[in-house]
Amino acid sequence: IQERGLSYKGFIFIGLIVVDNEPFVIEYNCRMGDPETEAVLPRLKSDLVELFIAVRDNKLDEKTIEIEERSAATVVVVSGGYPGAYEKGKVITNYDFDDSITFHAGTKDIGGIVTTNGGRVMAITSFGDTYEEAVATSIKNVEKIEFDGKYYRTDIGFDL
Repeated sequence: IQERGLSYKGFIFIGLIVVDNEPFVIEYNCRMGDPETEAVLPRLKSDLVELFIAVRDNKLDEKTIEIEERSAATVVVVSGGYPGAYEKGKVITNYDFDDSITFHAGTKDIGGIVTTNGGRVMAITSFGDTYEEAVATSIKNVEKIEFDGKYYRTDIGFDL
């Protein structure tokens, strides 16, 4: 961005994987996608709108950005078959938690009954004093969620 002399205001997300025991960039985005957003924004204590306005007005350097000190980790629950073909309309139960935030993504409320309606069904975000604790809490709660074809990964957050 600097080499090209571009004026850029916004997010840059860098997606990494491990190749031969080294981090390797597989993507970068100029937006906040999910599940990154579900892990980053809950840690933000500052008013996000005020920060956006400060960016617009070139005054971000005048702001103090307050961040929750604890780690946050998000585990995504998907429909079986995702990212390929998957069925919709599976009844979902046990998805509200006192120690995690449940983000609905591919869900639909049909007369008070929550069902699957997409590949990425829910994202469960938890806090912990370490990222290991945050991941463990998210996985503990994901395991409680019930619907036919539920799938989630348990290796997220431990490769880098």
